[in-house]
Amino acid sequence: MGETKIKLCGMFRSEDIVYANQVRPDYVGFILTSGFRRSITKEQAVQFRQKLDPEIPAVGVFVDAPCEEILSFIEKDIIQMIQLHGKETEEDVMALKVFGKPVIKVIKAQKRQDVEAGLGAAADYLLFDSGTGTGRVFDWDLLTEVHRPYFLAGGLHVGNLKSAIARLHPYVVDVSSGVETNGVKDKAKMQELVELVRGGIETG
Repeated sequence: MGETKIKLCGMFRSEDIVYANQVRPDYVGFILTSGFRRSITKEQAVQFRQKLDPEIPAVGVFVDAPCEEILSFIEKDIIQMIQLHGKETEEDVMALKVFGKPVIKVIKAQKRQDVEAGLGAAADYLLFDSGTGTGRVFDWDLLTEVHRPYFLAGGLHVGNLKSAIARLHPYVVDVSSGVETNGVKDKAKMQELVELVRGGIETG
């Protein structure tokens, strides 16, 4: 499957974009549904996309948003991938795939049935998490039989990334609170995490 990639999610300040341009994750995430601590407006998303290095794709995170709303971000080239974090159906996923951007569907992995139910999803990628931005680790043993590329989220930080990647070999590790200090992105933590993942987990 190749080397594990890095997504740093929940960019909500201009400084976060500056930091991302410096540490260069493979993806950044913008939370584009209101009501969450790291949510940003469309105006902020436009500004952030303009400041973000064009080689770093932005993932738009949505929770039960209308397709028309998601399309409005795609038409302006604000986001390059779509992440669905709510109760979206397979029909919703298929409708969004018509827009030509990869779709990530979040599976809240609380029991094995949750994981098994999502394995046949039409989304381009699955993202396994413990909930919606809970910052908690779930039981990784639930993923041992998953053989399609997926994003791994939920309580990841430099202290547990080695074991996560060694055990699961996820396509992407998705980190937000794990690179924050006092609720805001910390450049030193971002840099450390990127270097850890790209420096070779086995040798650490």
